[in-house]
Amino acid sequence: MRCPNCNSKDIGKIGSHQFYCWGCFIELTVNGDKMSVFQVEEDGTLSSLDDLFFEDEIPQVHAN
Repeated sequence: MRCPNCNSKDIGKIGSHQFYCWGCFIELTVNGDKMSVFQVEEDGTLSSLDDLFFEDEIPQVHAN
């Protein structure tokens, strides 16, 4: 899997369907073939970045 933001392959698994990009420090949630992207705020909360990455299309997830 590659980060949709920085294209890094340096992705760590933090949960059963959750990943973290060490290249740009965003969190990814993958559920089937749907991906959601979040920014981790200073207080630990997550802010969705889906509106910046995905319009009406469903992002494709490719596990490598």
